[in-house]
Amino acid sequence: MAEQTFDVVVIGAGPVGEVAAERAASGGLKVALVEHERFGGECSYWACIPSKALLRPGNLLAAAGRVPGVPVGGALDPAAVLARRDWFTGRGDDTGQVDWARGAGIEPVRGHARISGEREVTLDDGTVLTARHAVIVCTGSVPRTPSIPGLDTIRPWGSREATSASAVPARLGVLGGGVVGVEMAQAWARLGAQVDLVLTGPRPLPKLPDFAGDLLLDGLREAGVRVHTSSGLSEVSASDGGTVLRLSGGEELVVDELLVATGRAPATGDVGLDVLGLPADRPLEVDESGRVSAVDGGWLYAAGDVTGRALLTHQGKYGARVAGDSVAARARGEQISTAPWSRYSATADHHAVPQVVFTDPEVTSVGLTEAREGSADRVVDIDIAVAGSSLHADGYAGKARMVVDTGRGVVLGVTFVGQDVSELLHSATIAVVGEVPLERLWHAVPAFPTISEVWLRLLETYGL
Repeated sequence: MAEQTFDVVVIGAGPVGEVAAERAASGGLKVALVEHERFGGECSYWACIPSKALLRPGNLLAAAGRVPGVPVGGALDPAAVLARRDWFTGRGDDTGQVDWARGAGIEPVRGHARISGEREVTLDDGTVLTARHAVIVCTGSVPRTPSIPGLDTIRPWGSREATSASAVPARLGVLGGGVVGVEMAQAWARLGAQVDLVLTGPRPLPKLPDFAGDLLLDGLREAGVRVHTSSGLSEVSASDGGTVLRLSGGEELVVDELLVATGRAPATGDVGLDVLGLPADRPLEVDESGRVSAVDGGWLYAAGDVTGRALLTHQGKYGARVAGDSVAARARGEQISTAPWSRYSATADHHAVPQVVFTDPEVTSVGLTEAREGSADRVVDIDIAVAGSSLHADGYAGKARMVVDTGRGVVLGVTFVGQDVSELLHSATIAVVGEVPLERLWHAVPAFPTISEVWLRLLETYGL
């Protein structure tokens, strides 16, 4: 049995694991990065990158149709769209990611890793990797599968199949109104599929303000998606003509493929947590530095979806920066501070998590989307109706919300819904993280004529 010793062993080489490994290596540590599939992980090959590559052409074509004088004709070329997606994913070749790791001073290791003891990881070929300082778990998340009669008799799509399909299905059913469900419903509808989206509630994106779901409903229907609200799937069965979906209200649909997009769960099931006496079906709870609180000795860390804190790639990379830096600093014998907003504290996980749903219209938010219960917070809602939005598209429809702590006079959260609002989000994130006083924010003059003037309208509506 081969044995190798490193300062740090990182399990999972997606974007989160890569960042954690790079930060630890740049801190002077010898790092092994272990991956059992593709270096680059879910986001690079099956999630963020390919899904946005599928969405962008349809969004662009729709946007062109909203400006008179722009010649628009015909439909998308699915073969060209799929080829461009494949280019972005490297057609599954992770050679570049492996080369990057080596160039960053990281040792890439292929294999399925399980924790087998204190500071010890064993691969499926029997190789044992020992860590002098830390093991960092960055295994991400996996799709949740609901319990629906008959679902086990077919081969439903998950998010991977939805982003990597080599042809446009004639009829696609989508179960779930979260990010994956709405993005893939609109992408495939604009590529030519007849899409039926099944929602359990009255609108998609139920965790966001109602106006976000309502505007998105309009956008989905404009793209040709047939949306079945306040419904669900009661039964699935296979037939000669396709897959039969029986909706909760009794309606039946026949589809060629069914995408089940009902959420994700931290991928902790096969990491070896049982060796440490930890449950294998729960997130790895970490402190603000990324250290797993329930493990003695302070050697086990985790970052990204596997912690259950904020299941977003950018937020996972943020946590990975904190964890990698914390491991390196502690290895140098430093006493680090995990006070809020310090270098070794992932404070933003609790106060300022930005998210974009890349549909048309885009849906973005950071921080709070509603007033805190029992607080004096004030919610300001306005239409996005400024010169910049009018020039951007005829009939531009969008809304903005600002949640304000009236006692401190700072922004607690912002929500934007509308065409191309994602580039407004970082300004909102800065306002929330920086706790910029509204009186000072009023002096941040938006350029004319841009959609950013919505900031001025929010402040004016608030009373400045």
